[in-house]
Amino acid sequence: MRKILIGLALVIGLAFPLVSAVGAQATSVFGDACSSNPNSPVCKQVDTTGGKANKFILDLINTLLFLLGTIAIIAIIVGGIRYTTSDGDSSKVKQGKDTVLYAVIGLIVALLAYTIVNFVIARFK
Repeated sequence: MRKILIGLALVIGLAFPLVSAVGAQATSVFGDACSSNPNSPVCKQVDTTGGKANKFILDLINTLLFLLGTIAIIAIIVGGIRYTTSDGDSSKVKQGKDTVLYAVIGLIVALLAYTIVNFVIARFK
C-alpha cells in the first residue's frame, strides 16, 4: 500500500510542472503570434489571454488534489482498521499508527496544495 501511495504521489508531483509548462507555452506561442496579426482566423478562435489554459490547469489540479485527498482518507481508514485489529502486537500497532499519521500528513499537504493553487490562479486571472 505504501509503495502505491508513494508511486502515485511521485506521478502527481511530476505531472503538475509538465501540465502547467505546456499550458503556459501554448498560450505564449499564440500570444506572440497573435500580437502581430490579431485578425487571423487562428487568433479569433484561440484565447490568447490564457483564460482557457488557466481554467484547464485549475480543473486538472483540483481533480488530482481531490483524488489525492480521497486516497488519504482511505489510508486513514485502513490505518484505523490495522490499529484496531492489531490485538496488542506492538509492531502492528506501530504500523497502524504510522499509516494514520502519514495519511493525515498527506491530507494536510493536499489541502494546503489546493489552497495555494487556487490562491495563485485567482491572483493571475
